[in-house]
Amino acid sequence: MKQRIGPPDQSLGNAVRRILGSPRLRKAGLSCAVSILYHFFFLQYRAALIPRRARISSVDHPLDKDIPFRPRWVGVYLDFTAFWIRCAGFPLSRYGRRVQGKVIEFIDSINLLYVRAAQVYTENFSTTRRPRYYKSPRFLLIHALDPHLMCVPSLHVMLVIRSYTAFGAMLRSLEGGEQFASSIEDCRRHALDITEAILYVKQHSVNCIPAALYAMTRFDPSLFPPEEAEAFAAALFTRPGSPPAREAIRNHIISLYRRFLAEGETADDWTAPLRAFLLTCPRQVNRRTIGCNRKL
Repeated sequence: MKQRIGPPDQSLGNAVRRILGSPRLRKAGLSCAVSILYHFFFLQYRAALIPRRARISSVDHPLDKDIPFRPRWVGVYLDFTAFWIRCAGFPLSRYGRRVQGKVIEFIDSINLLYVRAAQVYTENFSTTRRPRYYKSPRFLLIHALDPHLMCVPSLHVMLVIRSYTAFGAMLRSLEGGEQFASSIEDCRRHALDITEAILYVKQHSVNCIPAALYAMTRFDPSLFPPEEAEAFAAALFTRPGSPPAREAIRNHIISLYRRFLAEGETADDWTAPLRAFLLTCPRQVNRRTIGCNRKL
C-alpha cells in the first residue's frame, strides 16, 4: 500500500491551524484532546499497570489467521486520527465561519465516542495477539504507546465511520455541497482502507469490527443505520490481493453485527451485548502475553 495523504483534500497542518485559530473550535478541540488522554490512555495504562483491577478478555478469532500480516499498511492504519481532523478542516477551508457550528458538533461527537467506548472497556477490557514486529519506527511507536487493551469495540473503526458519515452529512447540508460528491465517496473508501489496515497490521480481530459497527448504529442510527453498516462490511476486502477468506470474513462481521443488534433491541443498556460477548471469551490472566504472543 503506497503511503500518501488520505482524503479529504486538506493537509493535517492546515486543518489543525483552522481549528486552533478559532476560540470556539479550539475549546472543542482541546476538550476532545483531554477526553482522549483520559478515556484512552489513562484508563488503559491503569489497567495495564494494575491488572487485578480489570477483567481482560482475549477476543481473537480463527479467521484472524487467514488475514496476512502486512506491515506496509501501517501508514494507512495510523491515519485514523489525522483522518477525522482533516474531515473537520475541509469544510472550514471551503465555508469558513458559516460551518463552525457543524464542525464543533462533529468534534464533540468524536469526544463522545471515546466516552462511550470507555463504558465497555472499564467493565471489561479486551486484547488480541499482536506480532512482535519491531523493524519499523512506526511499529515501535505503536508498541511503546498502546498497551493494546481496548479492542472491543474498535475505537479506530468507530472514529473512521463517524468521520466519513458526518463529513458527508455536513457537506450535503450546505449550499453547493453537491460539488463534493467525489470527496465524500473518497472519504468512505478511505474509512474502508483504514479498517482493512487495522486487520492487516493485527491491531484488531475480526470480532472487533462488528462490535464497532454495532456501537455506531446505536450511537447515531440516522447516519449509520443497519443498511449502511452492512454495506460497509460488504465492501471490505473487495480489491485485488485481498485475503482468500474475504467472503468468510465479511459474512462473520455481518452475522455478528446482526447478533449484537438483535440482542441490543431488548437490552436496557447499549453495552450489554458487547459485555455479554466478552464474558464468553477466554480471560487473559498472564499479563506478560498481552500484545506480544508471537514473534515474526
